[in-house]
Amino acid sequence: MTTSYDTYIFDLDGTLLETLEDLTAAVNYALRHHGMPEHSLADVRRFVGNGVKMLMVRAVPDGESNPQFEAAFATFRTYYLEHSLDATHPYAGIPELLAELKSRGKHLAVVSNKFYAATQSLCRHFFPDTIQVAIGEHESEGIRKKPAPDTVVEALRQLGVGKENAVYIGDSDVDLQTALNAGLPCISVLWGFRDRDFLKENGATTFVAAPHEILTI
Repeated sequence: MTTSYDTYIFDLDGTLLETLEDLTAAVNYALRHHGMPEHSLADVRRFVGNGVKMLMVRAVPDGESNPQFEAAFATFRTYYLEHSLDATHPYAGIPELLAELKSRGKHLAVVSNKFYAATQSLCRHFFPDTIQVAIGEHESEGIRKKPAPDTVVEALRQLGVGKENAVYIGDSDVDLQTALNAGLPCISVLWGFRDRDFLKENGATTFVAAPHEILTI
């Protein structure tokens, strides 16, 4: 079956990669290092979705008001950049999906609220032959993080295509809002960090339960 889109813009964490274990380890390393209480995997699952700084705002007691917040965030960043490949792996069926889309001549990109360096590193490691463009958080260059449309716009620019016949694929409410702000349809995946009920409450209308189902939309 021929897919109806020419360009596929993917979220990374919870969509292409299962990263929760490494994120939790990095959060807890930073918290432990600074004498703060640690969190469960389920806690961190709830905290993710708005970038790593917001992850730490939610994880640190009193968030940015905590006098140790910046130090804890710096510790998290250093540790995560060194350990982002410890347990992270693609979800089952993702490499095959990307390979099939590439074989059909589709344009493939990743946009993430993860550190720019980590986004680039993970995509190079796991998807070197399929993902053409990977955009992470780098507000210093004037590109706002999701749900602003900036990363999507930048990905399309680097791919050299317009938003016509492009689709956004993600696992969260932030992804739904990003797609809306960028003027793209959104496919919500059900294997990520948020469940169907939560996604429906936030406006999701198109769901896939397994990666290969994307080929039928």
